[in-house]
Amino acid sequence: QVQLVESGGGLVQAGASLRLSCAASGGTFSDYAMGWFRQAPGKEREFVGVINYNGGYTNYADSVKGRFTVSRDNVKNTVYLQMNNLEPGDTAVYFCAASWCAVGCEYDYWGQGTQVTVSS
Repeated sequence: QVQLVESGGGLVQAGASLRLSCAASGGTFSDYAMGWFRQAPGKEREFVGVINYNGGYTNYADSVKGRFTVSRDNVKNTVYLQMNNLEPGDTAVYFCAASWCAVGCEYDYWGQGTQVTVSS
């Protein structure tokens, strides 16, 4: 059983940067691909980005491509989401999740989420 805990959310102005962290415990972190998702009020949860088990593959939603970067540290059992040039439309609760593969697999473990609010 893998436990995931996100941190780093907050309230920022448009154009600012934030880095979210997701700390994993209870499993072999390097076995898993790690994804980031977000859910805005009244909207469905959407994919943000994913990184494979060793960091050799990443993929992003078109809405964040070029602004957001997913990275991981398999020594610290942590995955990061660097968010630059934030926009009000990025306001959401951000979740990390673990999957056995980066493409085509379901996500088996989820964190509780961290709120990101971007003011205009």
